[in-house]
Amino acid sequence: MVGVAAIALATAGCAGSGSGSTDQASNGEPRTLTVWLMNGSAPETLTDSLNKEFEGANEGVTVKYEVQEWNGIQDKLTTALGSQDPPDVIELGNTQAPSIAAEKVLTDLTGDVDALHGDQWLASLKASGEWDGKQYSTPFYAANRSVIYRTDMFQEAGITAPPTSREEWLDAITKLEAKFGSDPQFQALYLPGQNWYTLLSFIYDEGGDIAKKSGNDFKATVNSDQAKAGLEFYKQLVDASGTTAPKDNDEQNPEQAGIYGQGKVAMMIALPWELGTAAKDNPDIQTKSSAFPIPSKNAGKTAPVFQGGSNLAIPLNSKNADLAKDYLKLLLSDKYQGQLAEAGMVPGASTDLSALDANPVSKAMATASKNGKAVPATPKWATIEAGQNPLKDMMTAYLTGAKDLDTATGDANTALDAAFTG
Repeated sequence: MVGVAAIALATAGCAGSGSGSTDQASNGEPRTLTVWLMNGSAPETLTDSLNKEFEGANEGVTVKYEVQEWNGIQDKLTTALGSQDPPDVIELGNTQAPSIAAEKVLTDLTGDVDALHGDQWLASLKASGEWDGKQYSTPFYAANRSVIYRTDMFQEAGITAPPTSREEWLDAITKLEAKFGSDPQFQALYLPGQNWYTLLSFIYDEGGDIAKKSGNDFKATVNSDQAKAGLEFYKQLVDASGTTAPKDNDEQNPEQAGIYGQGKVAMMIALPWELGTAAKDNPDIQTKSSAFPIPSKNAGKTAPVFQGGSNLAIPLNSKNADLAKDYLKLLLSDKYQGQLAEAGMVPGASTDLSALDANPVSKAMATASKNGKAVPATPKWATIEAGQNPLKDMMTAYLTGAKDLDTATGDANTALDAAFTG
């Protein structure tokens, strides 16, 4: 889910044809399957069990499991994918996946989708693994945002149930402000000006999107009436909530979990584990918090959500592509996808989300995940997200009054089109 710039292989033309290892498979020689998963992805208990089971089912095979750090992974992947001895299984952020697939350094998995439990894949992550009509990576896990809120503050403000529409959400903010607004530090909703992941929910809810696809190309659509309506609602929330969050920065600067943890904020739009971050300085806040899905403008429905996450792929030059496919099949099975759900993640290849119901924050994420969407599946998106994101510039310009709605969305649309074709 962490976007990075597209990989440009320094050793152009050195990628092979993905020979697999049929000779070794036939004579039973010892083999080593190298697996790279990212730090914070799969729990150690899961990977220990997975690797033990896989080795037990494949005589002579050893799994060389290596945990990688997101910081610096772009350069490491560039080197590995351009070599003749890459790892056999790799994890990719879903916004990374199209850029790497376009470099033609991943194994085509189109013919393996059914065997890899493709009927249960999350649609948003499946789309991020596609390029030029073929499937180059599989879903692994996903996460999306919900509204984390203070149950005690809601109760004191006379809010008897979580909002199930935008109208009820705004009404809850009004009640919270009436009850706690005399405290100058209070914020009914902490909402920074550049939380574009949240903005996408409102744009999707209006029937809009960032861009429309034509073949492998994309055309920006943030100047549409639907996108404008989503941005207008974002401003309505900012204005109503009394938030002191910066309009020229995102939810990580400053870290919104820390602000919520100070005890003066009634709501934040966040990923589930941000509550745990807030509780590091204020342990009591975890027991006083719950969550609800981002409400739709249509009463009783949830808004579509941006779904970030990770994909799994097999490098083209893997010498163990046959084993790697078997490994993916096991990792994407109900057994191990269920363990991901128990760890608080939305499994990428399972429709059973019942394990997430045990925690109200995870349950809200799971409910919203059924209506998840991803950013445009283009190699250009990783560069857009990691660079001067036009969506952030658009939001700040409109929220501060530096530009009117038409100018802000029009300028962002032009910048996105330039990035898509650049």
